[in-house]
Amino acid sequence: MPVSPRVRELAAMGGYFAVEVGSLGDGWRPVDELIQDADLIASQVVHVAEQLGTKERRVAASILFQGLAARFLSPPVGLLVLHGVAGGFDPSRVHWRPVPHGPLPLRLEEWPLMPVRGDGAGLLYQAVVAGFLKPLAATVGRGVSIAPAILWGNAASALAGSVRALAQYQPQRTEAALTLGRELLAIGVLRGQGTFAARPFFVRRNCCLYYRVPGGGMCGDCVLRYRPARGRNE
Repeated sequence: MPVSPRVRELAAMGGYFAVEVGSLGDGWRPVDELIQDADLIASQVVHVAEQLGTKERRVAASILFQGLAARFLSPPVGLLVLHGVAGGFDPSRVHWRPVPHGPLPLRLEEWPLMPVRGDGAGLLYQAVVAGFLKPLAATVGRGVSIAPAILWGNAASALAGSVRALAQYQPQRTEAALTLGRELLAIGVLRGQGTFAARPFFVRRNCCLYYRVPGGGMCGDCVLRYRPARGRNE
C-alpha cells in the first residue's frame, strides 16, 4: 500500500492522527523549533491559559503538553498498529504551523515508511518519546514549575487516547493496540504512568490538573476518580 492511502486513513480518524504530505510552503515551521524554543513554548502556554480561563501557568503548561503529546504520538502509533510500518517521523522532518485552536497541523515533505519487525514499542519510544516529548518536557520545565511526573502522566494519557481511538476505529486491531500501549508503558519515563483495564479503559497514576480549570472537573482517566484517598497531585 502506498503512503497516500495510509495518510488518508489516518486523517479519517480525526485531527490528532492527520498528517499532510507534500511540498512545504509559507507558514510551515520545523517541529525542532517548537519543542526547543522556550519563548515559543511560553507563548503557547499563555495562549492555552487564555483559552482555559486560568491564571495558573502550570495548569496551562500541563494541558498544552498533553495536547502536543497526543498530536505527536497518534500518527506513528496509528501506522504501527494498523499497518506495521514506521519511519521518517522525527522533529527534523515534521513541520507545523500555528492555529488559533484545535490539533496542531503537521506536515512532512515526504514520509518514508518501512515494515517494522521486532520491537515496535522500543522503536516508537525512541522516535516519539525520546525524539519529541523529552525535549518538549525539558523546554516546558525551563519556563514553568511543574512536576515531571505530571507531564509523563499526560503522555501516558495521550497514548491511551490514541489506543482507544484505534480500538474504536478498527475493533479487530484492539488487542494489537492494547499490546503496544502496555509495552510502551513499561519503558523509560512512561513506566508505570498508567494502567489499561476493562472499565475504565485506562487509569493514569497522577492528575493533569484539569480540575483546577474553572468548570473543568475530573477527566475520565483521572486517578482522583478511582483512588481518591491518595489526594490530588498539586
